[in-house]
Amino acid sequence: MKKDFISIWDLTPQEIYDIFNLTEKLKENFSSQPLKGKSIALIFEKPSTRTRLSFEVGAYQLGAFPIFLSLKDIHLGKNESLEDTARVMSRYVQAVVIRTFEQEKVERFALNSSVPVINALTDFLHPCQALSDYYTLWKKGKLNEDIKFAYVGDGNNVCHSLILGAAKLGIQMVVATPEEYRPHPLILEKIKGTKIRIITSPEEAVKDADIVYTDVWVSMGKEEEKEKREKIFKPYQINTSLLSLAKKDALVMHCLPAHRGEEITDEVIDSKNSIVWEQAENRLHTQKALLVKLLG
Repeated sequence: MKKDFISIWDLTPQEIYDIFNLTEKLKENFSSQPLKGKSIALIFEKPSTRTRLSFEVGAYQLGAFPIFLSLKDIHLGKNESLEDTARVMSRYVQAVVIRTFEQEKVERFALNSSVPVINALTDFLHPCQALSDYYTLWKKGKLNEDIKFAYVGDGNNVCHSLILGAAKLGIQMVVATPEEYRPHPLILEKIKGTKIRIITSPEEAVKDADIVYTDVWVSMGKEEEKEKREKIFKPYQINTSLLSLAKKDALVMHCLPAHRGEEITDEVIDSKNSIVWEQAENRLHTQKALLVKLLG
């Protein structure tokens, strides 16, 4: 029976750790090509740097052939129904990776695909990012019930997936965001009874934190709100003053791209506390493991 990766919520804690362990094995055996002869379609309605590169390079390293399809090449739901596109593509490739706007579009595609579908980002979720981030923390020995994980900023798609991952793994997470930018009610409903708190104070969230995570204030598609958001989120900037409230060895994370001088300062992202570049690299490694697990 085929398995998709639409949300990190779809995985059990054991499955998450299985992917982490598989990631380690693939890193040790770099020349292994378990997907040799397979083809993987990459449908990107939203442009990307890290997501496209990491999936294309990862597929190639595994021996698979990545086929990139942009908005110029494919129009999901236009001229042909999304359902029919999914059925046809399933006859040509062994997996489909989709980066688009609507979560519902990925879910509908997966329902009609006979091959595994991976959600490479929607406006609602970014599960590949969260999976990679938690692998990064696992490697650092920071994935346990005693850590305090502070997320400061917009309650966006990255925040949603981090919250769902924290709930699955039993992590103590505090999200600091302005009231009107709180995570979606559907996400909050899923995490009732967990160790996750949603507050408005960035200082309270960061105090004694082991991990401090942030993301852009203005996500793709929200550009018309830029001026408004910059004013509202200004107190949520991760700078040396705010970071001083965290533990001295606190790890700083950002999913990139970073808008330096807005949600994070140069002094912080380039500091010894920052593991941002390690995070970015691990997208490649965890997505390779995800592909192997779903196609193996």
